[in-house]
Order: sequence, then structure tokens, then C-alpha cells
Amino acid sequence: MPAHTPPTSADATADADPLARERAHLTSSRAALRTMREEVEALDIGDVTANWVNKQALEARTELRIKELADLAHTPLFFGRLDYDDGDHRDHAFYIGRRHVHDSVGDPMVVDWRAPVSQPFYRASRADPQGVALRRRFGYTGGDLTAYEDEHLAAGADPYAPTSDGPRASKLLQEEIERPRVGPMRDIVATIQPEQDEIVRSGLSGTVCVQGGPGTGKTAVGLHRVAFLLYAHRERLARTGTLVIGPNRSFLRYIEQVLPALGELEVKQATVDDLVAHVEVRGTDEAPAAVVKGDARMAQVLRRAVRAHVTPPAEPVVVVRGSRRWRIPAYELQEIVAELLARDIRYGAARDALPQRIAHAVLVRMEQSGEAPDDRVQDAVARNPAVKAAVKAIWPPVDPAKLVLRLLSDPDFLATHADGLLTADEQRTVRWAKPPRSVRSARWSAADAVLIDEATDLVQRTHSLGHVVLDEAQDLSPMQYRAVGRRCSTGSATVLGDLAQGTTPWATGSWQEALAHLGKPDAVVEELTAGFRVPRDVIAYASRLLPHMSPGLTPVSAVRESPGSLAVHPVDGDDGDQADDATVVAACRTALQQEGSIGLIAADARVPSIAAALTAAGLPHLDPGTETTSESRLTLVPASLAKGLEYDYVVLDDPASIVAGEPDERTGLRRLYVALTRAVSGMTILHHQPLPAQLG
Repeated sequence: MPAHTPPTSADATADADPLARERAHLTSSRAALRTMREEVEALDIGDVTANWVNKQALEARTELRIKELADLAHTPLFFGRLDYDDGDHRDHAFYIGRRHVHDSVGDPMVVDWRAPVSQPFYRASRADPQGVALRRRFGYTGGDLTAYEDEHLAAGADPYAPTSDGPRASKLLQEEIERPRVGPMRDIVATIQPEQDEIVRSGLSGTVCVQGGPGTGKTAVGLHRVAFLLYAHRERLARTGTLVIGPNRSFLRYIEQVLPALGELEVKQATVDDLVAHVEVRGTDEAPAAVVKGDARMAQVLRRAVRAHVTPPAEPVVVVRGSRRWRIPAYELQEIVAELLARDIRYGAARDALPQRIAHAVLVRMEQSGEAPDDRVQDAVARNPAVKAAVKAIWPPVDPAKLVLRLLSDPDFLATHADGLLTADEQRTVRWAKPPRSVRSARWSAADAVLIDEATDLVQRTHSLGHVVLDEAQDLSPMQYRAVGRRCSTGSATVLGDLAQGTTPWATGSWQEALAHLGKPDAVVEELTAGFRVPRDVIAYASRLLPHMSPGLTPVSAVRESPGSLAVHPVDGDDGDQADDATVVAACRTALQQEGSIGLIAADARVPSIAAALTAAGLPHLDPGTETTSESRLTLVPASLAKGLEYDYVVLDDPASIVAGEPDERTGLRRLYVALTRAVSGMTILHHQPLPAQLG
């Protein structure tokens, strides 16, 4: 395609002030983007809409397009440039950015990072230049272009050729990776690595599972894959929909700006609890009950309970039409019912089909007697009172919530349908000690809501989306995987997680097992092991826990050295928690002298005391997921909500308390592993109890 071509690499080298020319191109590109937006704003759609519905739809699409063309002042419009010297794009240069920008004649001034011509920016190397002579990276301060850095890939001089100390890294790339984090999660579009890019650009038809340790960028890879799929398959996904599923609301708030920054505004976000919100969740389960309710065997228990509502007919159906009576004997009704059961279609779909099948049997008899009934007659017969009464008796409606209520309340009903699936002890574990009177009065738990969702799908098929991203997937139960799988049964998924960070009693043991429950057993499992965010000292310290909680997992290999990034300090606890809190407050004051966000992570039970101490000391603090600002950079994070979040500096309070706050040691160590890997620049660990022995 034609390019809005800047000077070639040779011309740029000879130019007296190449940085000024790049800044001029940035100014021109911003002006072109502003023109594109103004053209959309000036559109008069009054003459092109045939009716009110079309007008509303077109207005909504126009408003969305205007938002997509917004110029975010502190977000670089382009971050790289490729100069080609071979192939179809020979002698052309392309600026690579977050969205496409063209000039007045339609030639590209900035090319979308997802376009095929942009791919070599992430994958080209001296060994495989892919037609690129020069790759240029740009450095920004705020929204101002302040530096550039060239990498020559063609034959000749190469300032980034390997040395005796190994390959020379890009300084601008390193600075971008290490840039302090204030505010929500940023996109990584300027720093995507080759192994990440392969996952991002994988096709829509297949499901991909990404196992990645802390700091490997798996969440960012999943979000960028959504953005790429929307670019490559926009019409299809516009019809079928996309969804990002996160572990909690704090996490979703943290990541919510990534896709809009890439120009994607229509991707919905939810938690698993949001997906299955058929009833109000007001109760909680003890861990043993939650484990059994989350077991995949419960799906078979529910299936049996639903199908048990079908009663084989014992009486014939007699349909009266005018002066004629048409009789369908019981044995023929039994054959119809048996056939519908054998087809294994949804309970509700079969119930809808039954009156039509009975009506068809009546029509066959009409035709045999010489009549010529049509479809209208069959529909009328299907609505006949005798047929409707027979359907109600044979195939009664099922209310999913009432069904689950009965299973958890009626020992005999549960025993009948759990026979051979759940032991007697397991049945007692899931039954309510005091059964509620109704669906409305029941104190449903999160696991109960998933059971109701399963029952709902047995009655009526769940709508499937085109693509689903499931993050922090290691914490889901088999029944939760099934609930997510129903939402992408005819689509694909991106599954993201780290088995070492599984902190629920039902956390998955392997991705193969999890993917089978999801309904995607053939998914490709990719592993990211290069850590770009967590400093080497910090991740090495946290990795001491791996052999004790997740043996066999590959430890993260940190790219960042950051010597001195880890400090471990014992606290004199003679004065009790008050002394501990004072030390924590002092550590936070010290951390706030650094640039960037500060996360104070503590065991959930310690949070109220620490919050009071921070308030008394005049240190304002935020809740997890709340956007940090230059004025408010300290976030107090309960250990149970730390997963998926990152901070420049972390103050970690008393690791032993975090381990002790979980129901078993393995889960406690995994919770601590999560807390230990939230820092991207430095970490201070304070402890008044002895450190867990597994830390050495």
C-alpha cells in the first residue's frame, strides 16, 4: 500500500536535525487525526436514514467512531518506524502506532500496530530482517517526542550487534518497560516481545492457553490478542461479541483502560459471578462444601435431576376437532418421548417440540382418513387443550433455581440423583443444615449460583460469544470452567493464568484438566517464562516457594536486574500490633519518596488496623483497583485481592500472617507468592513473626 513516506534512513542520517523532522511528522499526524475526527463530526446523516431505527443505529455508530478517533494527549500516536529495503514495501517507511491515521488523500501517516506491515516491528531480527533495513523506536515524555533509537537490520553497520557480553538491549525499550506506574494498567503495544506477538496474532478459530509467571505479561498479551482479533475479524466479532472475564471488580477496574487506549471501546468485562447472577448471592460456603459444589460431578447430578421430571405417558391423548376425535395411544406417545430423550437436546427445546410431534401424529391420521391438513392445522392441534395438558403432565416446566433448592434441601431427592456420583459424606457436606422456605429467602452462595447456571443451560441453551478472554483462570472450579465454556461454546477463548498462583481450595491442577472442563480440550498451551516487570532479586526470592507449592513449574527468568530492589526487615513486636503498624507507616513514608505507585499488601485480618494507623498518620490511601494519581499513590491491598495488580514499590506486611490466613499451607504459600510478586521496581518486607521456613 502507498505510504506517507518520511526520509529514508540514509536521508535521515544526513539530515541536520532528524529528531525535529520526526516531531514534525508527529505534529502532522495529530493534525490529520483531528481532521479525520472533524469529518465524522460534520457528517449529516439526516438524508441517508430511511427510518427512525436506522437513524438511531447510525447515530450510535457515528458517536462510537468519534470516540475511537480521540487523540489522547499523553499517549504517543506512534512509537516506532520501519524502513523497508526489500519486498513489496521496498523504499517505503511506515510509522507504527496505536491506530491508523491517513492524510487528505488517504495515504497512511500512522499504521495500526495490528496491520501485517507492522508485524516486523515485533519480530524482525538481524538473522531474519523480513525486508526491514531499519527499525526506529521513539521515546516520549508525556506526549512529547524526546528521543529516538535506531536498530539496523540489513547488512552493514549494526549498533546492536552481539558483543562479548551478549546482545545489546534497546535502552528506550527498557525504559518503557520500567517506566513508573501511576494510574490503571497500560497497554504494552510498544514493547511486545516476539514470543508474546506470536500469541497475540494467533488465529480466531483456535483457543490458546497462556501459562505465565508473574511479570511475564500474560494479561497484557490476552488483552492485545482481543484487540488484534477485533482488527482482523471485526465484522464477525461485531455480530457474535467479545468478553473479558476477570477474577474481581478491582482487577477489572485496573485493566479497563487498556483496550480503549488501543481504540477498542465495545468489549465487555465481567467476573464469573456476574455471568451466573441468576439469584442474589448473600451466603458463603465452607471450603469443603464449595469444593464439592464446584466439582464436575455436580453437572451429572443436575442433569439427572432435570431429566427426572419427564414422566412416561400412561394414557392416550384424544384430540377433538369438530365432529371428529383423533386418538394417539400411550405406546406411540412413549415412542415420541423416548426419541426426544435420545436426541439429548435441551430440556426446554424438547418440551417445545413435544406438542408439535403429537400434532404431527394427529395430522398423519387425518391424512390417512382422506383429509388434507396444512401447517396451520398442525399449529392449531399443538395448541389444543388436550395436547397442552398431556405436555404439562409428561414434560413439565423446570425452574432451575427451584431445582437446585430442592437438591440442597431434600436428602432423598439428592440421594436419588447423586447415587454413584457423590458419597454420603459429600451429600451431607453440600446439604443445607436449615433448608430455606423459598428461592427468594435462600442465602445462595457463589457456588450455588454456578449450579443454577448449569441447570439453566440444561433447560435452555446459553448464548455463545465469538471470543472470550478468561484471566486468572487457575482459580476456577470445574463447574465455573463449564459456565465460562458455555459462553464460548461456538467461539474461541484465550485462557490466561499461572498454576503457581492458584489460591482457592479448588484451584486447577493442570491446564489440560481445566481446558477439558472448559470444553476446549484441543487448545494450544503456551508458556511465557521471561519476566519483564518483576526485578530479578524479587522474583528469585519468591521462587523459593515454588518447589513447596507447585513443583515442576518453570521459574520466571527475570530480564531486569535492579540490584538492591529487595529488602527484608524484622520488626520489634514487643509492643504488639501498634509497633508493627508504626513500622509499616514509616516504611510507606519511605516508599513514597520514590516515583510511582506504592502498594501496601497485608493479610486481610491486618487491613483494618493498618488502615486506622495510616489515617491517624495523615497518609491517604486508596482501595485496590482505584486509579492512582500523582497526589494519591498509596494503595492498601488485602492479600486476597492482590492477584493481577502491580505497583512500582510494594511494602509487604508480615508474610507469616498471609500464610496463616488461608485454610491450608499450600494455599497460604501460593497467596504469599502472589503478594511477593506485585512489585515492578522494589519491595520491602516487614515481619514480626519468623518468616515461613520455605523462604529459606
